[in-house]
Amino acid sequence: MTTVEIVRGESKNIEFKVKLPAKSERYTKTIIAFANTQGGRLIIGIDDQTREVIGVDEDSVFQVMDSISNAVSDACMPQIVPNIEPQTVDGKTVIVATVAPGPNRPYYLKSKGKEAGTYIRVAGTTRPAYPEKIKELEMEGARISWDELTCVGHVVTESAITKLCEDIMKYRREAGLPKREVAKPQLINWKILQQGNDSDVASNAFALLTSDHFPFSKTQCAVFKGTERSVFLDKREFTGPIYEQIKEATNFVLRNIRLGATIEGLVRKESYELPVEAIREMIINAHCHRNLADDSCVQVAIYDDRLEVTSPGGLYNGLTYEEAMHGHSKLRNRAIANVFNQMGLIEAWGTGIRRIMEAAENYGLPAPQFLAFDNMFRVNLFRDLSLVVNQQDNGEASEKHRRNIGETSEKHRRSIGEELNDTQQRILELLSKDPQLSAVKIAEEIGISSRNVESNIKKLKEKGILVRCGAPKGGYWEIKEN
Repeated sequence: MTTVEIVRGESKNIEFKVKLPAKSERYTKTIIAFANTQGGRLIIGIDDQTREVIGVDEDSVFQVMDSISNAVSDACMPQIVPNIEPQTVDGKTVIVATVAPGPNRPYYLKSKGKEAGTYIRVAGTTRPAYPEKIKELEMEGARISWDELTCVGHVVTESAITKLCEDIMKYRREAGLPKREVAKPQLINWKILQQGNDSDVASNAFALLTSDHFPFSKTQCAVFKGTERSVFLDKREFTGPIYEQIKEATNFVLRNIRLGATIEGLVRKESYELPVEAIREMIINAHCHRNLADDSCVQVAIYDDRLEVTSPGGLYNGLTYEEAMHGHSKLRNRAIANVFNQMGLIEAWGTGIRRIMEAAENYGLPAPQFLAFDNMFRVNLFRDLSLVVNQQDNGEASEKHRRNIGETSEKHRRSIGEELNDTQQRILELLSKDPQLSAVKIAEEIGISSRNVESNIKKLKEKGILVRCGAPKGGYWEIKEN
């Protein structure tokens, strides 16, 4: 224990007691809370109000240590074995009981039982765990991943299996990964499907990857004017397979940030104001590591000064903030993480935070902010305000950009009226949702030939309605106002 730590005061991982309480429950609850969260230290001999080092009487040091050891052994279930030792601070002896994050969760007071006697650490306080948190602790202790559990009542169809397998292979091709055939046996091996007596049984992961079965499985996206959540400029909500939500949410962000261009020699290069890799990584991580037992949803918010992505659930299974920042990872959703890895959405465990930081640094942006709360994890990627000519008009400029690329395709249909055929209107509708769609993909969505799509796109270009921006492969379509 150092003087600096004492000056900082109590925290999620440190609690002071001026002396050992006569009633052991007052400190065994804290020991339990440390074991159920990210570990911590209970220090006897420091005033929690003044942070003054009072010390423990030399003659009673070992007696106090024995009292703590016996109380923890008698009161806690499952067994917790803290490391208890005396330390000298400012010439006085204090007793430090260090508790590691426990593997056999949940820990609770025997006298109160699991439902009433389970505690967690919230900021600098010890609080009873709510039922949802106890369930999560039980799964952590049993080494169970929620996404691998059976999704009761969800019907498995051959079309859903086929689409998921085809999408995994498509994503692999787009990511440049080795060709691999994916079929039902692979889904069973990855615990996405289970073999029943008469039919296939869906896991929660299968439902999340193929449908909108769970109401909480959605991505809420919004653009706010200014730097606070007060005035909406735009908002969207995406549902369905979570990998499709990731794509939709990423495109939403790209449609609502600035796209600039630089001239290098004779080459004109276009780039977004924020690194696309970091945006995508933030949204992927939010879905991959979220607490699926929490009925909140992933949120993506764009402000004048930052992009903010929030996922339900704090750090998982005792992982500390410091460990997360240094690349350590504990998989909360094993089945989904495995499929994302197969699809090339994630490259290696524990690299997401580092990749976001490196992308921001390479762009010359301020260091991203990572905020770990008890029930959520948030990442802030800061925008370069020097790019904003007039920051007060930034929200309006973003709104104008959004209109230009066709977010409000219905308006275009009304203004153009009978000039467009059904196929052309459908093309505009699809491009308003995803301006980077290829002719082949549009053809698949509409159910016509790609040559037919290309012919209609050519007519839309001749009418001045569609304009191609950027490179043929990496560019996008812009829908012009009539």
